[in-house]
Amino acid sequence: MTMTDPSPAADSSIDAPVPATSYTRVAIALHWIIALCLLGQIALGWRLHDVPDGPARYAAFQLHKSIGISILLLSVARLAWRLLHPAPPEESMPYWQRLASGVVHWGLYLIMIGLPLTGWIMVSTSKLPIPTRLFGVVPWPAVPGLSHLEPATKAIWNSVGNTGHAALVYLTIALLVLHLGAVVKHQLIDKDKIFARMVPGALPGWKEPRFWGLAALALAAALIGSSLVRVDKTERGPLAPETSQLPPVPVAVPVASPVPVATPSTAVTPPVPSPTPTESAAQLTRWTVQDGKLGFSTNWADTPITGSFSRWTADIVFSPDMLERSTLTVRIDLASVSTGDSQRDAALPTSDWFDIAAHPSAIFRSDRIRSTGGDNYVATGTLDLRGTKKKFAVPFTVRIKDESASAHGAFTLDRTLFGVGQGEWSTTDQIPAAVSVKFSLRAKGAPAK
Repeated sequence: MTMTDPSPAADSSIDAPVPATSYTRVAIALHWIIALCLLGQIALGWRLHDVPDGPARYAAFQLHKSIGISILLLSVARLAWRLLHPAPPEESMPYWQRLASGVVHWGLYLIMIGLPLTGWIMVSTSKLPIPTRLFGVVPWPAVPGLSHLEPATKAIWNSVGNTGHAALVYLTIALLVLHLGAVVKHQLIDKDKIFARMVPGALPGWKEPRFWGLAALALAAALIGSSLVRVDKTERGPLAPETSQLPPVPVAVPVASPVPVATPSTAVTPPVPSPTPTESAAQLTRWTVQDGKLGFSTNWADTPITGSFSRWTADIVFSPDMLERSTLTVRIDLASVSTGDSQRDAALPTSDWFDIAAHPSAIFRSDRIRSTGGDNYVATGTLDLRGTKKKFAVPFTVRIKDESASAHGAFTLDRTLFGVGQGEWSTTDQIPAAVSVKFSLRAKGAPAK
């Protein structure tokens, strides 16, 4: 009789590592975070067009972008982790089920990365290049190389992004139905341990509380995403005190904010021509602005909006007794526009609106000032805005006491006459043509020389 050697070498499987039966903690955490975000994002995106045009819809799209970029970053991290840490082995399943499982899983990676990527392409090639800030805080750039393309090429990329995004939405719904259906089948019908791969320790069958808890959490994520776009269509934002008396007329962006006060440095007055020998210099007064406000009032889809310019100069030579020699020149730095929202303020200087790269300033020069009775006057002249010059009239009221004066005025202009609002913004269905402008200032006088 021969004896066999019972040493470990006789059975090499004794010291072999035992395969893991579930994913790593990092993979599990990323899986559930992405899953909940994706369910909420789909519900949010599906309801976006239910939001009335205006600031509420703008805010909803900004949230949609923020969640999408978050999913993109998390999904890239999840894919990297998956490549470095193989999945645990599956229980014995028919070949067709293993094949279907692989297709669905890699399809989910495709949509988790492809959906936000196509959305990012759409944002980067939009006609209105509104900057993206993740959850209103972290700035997010455009896709490198796309934002500076020629308009025709940019339109092609935008169409590709839009078509791809729409197609991936439907693919996402189909894959989620297949994936969730498979989870239900394995947990409740086959009663195997597939669910435990993502929920370590979970038992198969109907009595596993974690299965129902996660199902309830998934439903809650979808309901929360849907509820984020519920908006009271009668909701209105407050008007700033300086413009509360103005009729609700529109310009470019939402969020009411007080009109800032211009600092004395904004009112440097250039020298003016000397009067002719037949005129008394003492009769003409040059006024240096001490402080002032220049704001506009508008609405977007019936939501009141206010804005202002913080940098502007005024060259004022004025005397009620010498209106024929009085002049007014106002120069506005269009880059100083403020509406209370940094993202929208960044859009206004672009070519769709003020186009400050080509036309950094708006300038009004009077050629005549006439009295309309009492302390009321009208300055008629030329307004140069966005490279378009048109005759314009500015009514104002002046009260002079000794060497001090105060003035205020309000008027309405048609933004479309000056090309403010290009492309989709040139229509007046969401943002009307009329814009109310209101100003006030205090000035110190000195004899003109």
